[in-house]
Amino acid sequence: MKTLEPEDLNYLERYGFDAELFESWQSLLAKGELSLEQNKVSGKLLAPGPEQINALPKSDSAEREELRAIGREAIGKGEMGLVILNGGMATRFGGVVKGIVDVIDGCSFLGLKLRDVQAVEKACGGKIPVYLMNSFATEEATKKHLKKKKCFGLDPKQVRHFNQFISLRMTPSGEIFRTGDGMISAYGPGHGDFAPALRASGCLDHFLEQGGKYLLLANVDNLGARLSPGILGHHILQKAEVTIEVAPKWPGDVGGSPFMHEGKLQLIEQIRFLDDFDPDIVDVFNTNTFHFSAESLDRDFDLRWYYVEKTVEENKAVQMEHLVGEMSRFLKSNFLRVKRTGRQNRFLPIKTPEDLEAGREEIAEFLNPGQSA
Repeated sequence: MKTLEPEDLNYLERYGFDAELFESWQSLLAKGELSLEQNKVSGKLLAPGPEQINALPKSDSAEREELRAIGREAIGKGEMGLVILNGGMATRFGGVVKGIVDVIDGCSFLGLKLRDVQAVEKACGGKIPVYLMNSFATEEATKKHLKKKKCFGLDPKQVRHFNQFISLRMTPSGEIFRTGDGMISAYGPGHGDFAPALRASGCLDHFLEQGGKYLLLANVDNLGARLSPGILGHHILQKAEVTIEVAPKWPGDVGGSPFMHEGKLQLIEQIRFLDDFDPDIVDVFNTNTFHFSAESLDRDFDLRWYYVEKTVEENKAVQMEHLVGEMSRFLKSNFLRVKRTGRQNRFLPIKTPEDLEAGREEIAEFLNPGQSA
């Protein structure tokens, strides 16, 4: 790493920078062996059969209440935890830390998540530990925000922070990308960092040692992805290692979906689709909300790295990313169709200030927390 200053390396190493892996990417780029084409899936992608995508029983049915009872019992025993993906910089919000943005009535995205935790604890008993996966870009502001807001009433001892890893953008020829002022351009290499970062930080051991068994993983900006005794109960009954929430696909939706590939039903992200592939052979898509059986995370996952092009200061930059959904390739997976409308909406992502303004009325419904599936 001769082109990096010692102070740069010290900073990068604080966030788990993998110099050897980065140098391998540089070498492959220099040889022209990394490109968008390398992302593409090989072999056929087949639509799953209708029996391969599960659905919850009707809300007022005895079967649904049985699921809720199973989930409430697990939560009451302290077996449930929440992991919030809080590492991204909200470029469409003007480059702010999205988790701390005021959503409604002085409550931020993170505040709504923490208030939901308190409501579910009140309903079910038990304590729900919260783990925030921050990044170099969000760590400091997030900690200051929660301190100022006194964790929105949640016991601060229940909240632990850990950081996803860090890498550097490159030029298309494999050199370190630098901005106009000569600075390196760092980024978080994707939510595929979740499992290894959770382990490396000691947070997974902490959760398991407390008797924890199940972790809900959700994006900070998906206000629909709340704690749900019913979905937890479904996950437990299925004896799955991961339950993956998929939502009905609407016109214009983009993202990954479950496909049969290499003999297994797994999430395949859009970045891997062939140019002439029709993803609408599947009518649901990935919401990036998962229930994991925590013991299944205590292992290495050989996730693929994907080539991504970004425009930084009007110049092309290259970065490599990996994706948490690809863990479905390795784990016993339960795909669950969830709602994206009404009071049991599980998919309400807020990506822009316009989304936030347009969705305030619907968001207000979520201020009565603990009402999820």
